[in-house]
Amino acid sequence: MLAVFLIGAFFLPKETSVARSIAIDAPAEEIFPHVANLKATEAWSPWLSRDPEVQLTYGDVAEGVGATMTWASDHPQVGSGNMEIVEATAPSHLKTALDFGDMGTAMAYFDLVAQGDATQVTWGFTSDNGNNPMLRWMGLMMDGWVGPDYQKGLENLKNLVEGA
Repeated sequence: MLAVFLIGAFFLPKETSVARSIAIDAPAEEIFPHVANLKATEAWSPWLSRDPEVQLTYGDVAEGVGATMTWASDHPQVGSGNMEIVEATAPSHLKTALDFGDMGTAMAYFDLVAQGDATQVTWGFTSDNGNNPMLRWMGLMMDGWVGPDYQKGLENLKNLVEGA
């Protein structure tokens, strides 16, 4: 059984990807500051509301490339880790490097594309599972685990921006 588990893992994708999109009735220039400033994400994050005791620490750079945030929580759906903005092309693209400690690393992104008077916002992430059999098997479940949170976060962002 263990041999099947290990061998089977190498037939699974090495990379995991999850993405969700939503149309927001606002120009990208009004939405981008809510994702490019990590402190601003507190207002719409789908995870931070799960643990009111989460400890957040921000770096010296407030927004854009070089901005960092570290979080620490005992809540299993929040966990601990850090994020750094590694690419920012206002108002259309943002990319962050995520480090979840023992749980691995990932790259997350936001793409904002004009659609008439609205903006299509896509929030996604990719993770290289390497040759770790456990991570490859977990990758099969990642969309079901993270996708609903990404959708909730986008809905929160939409309500925040459209309600402003």
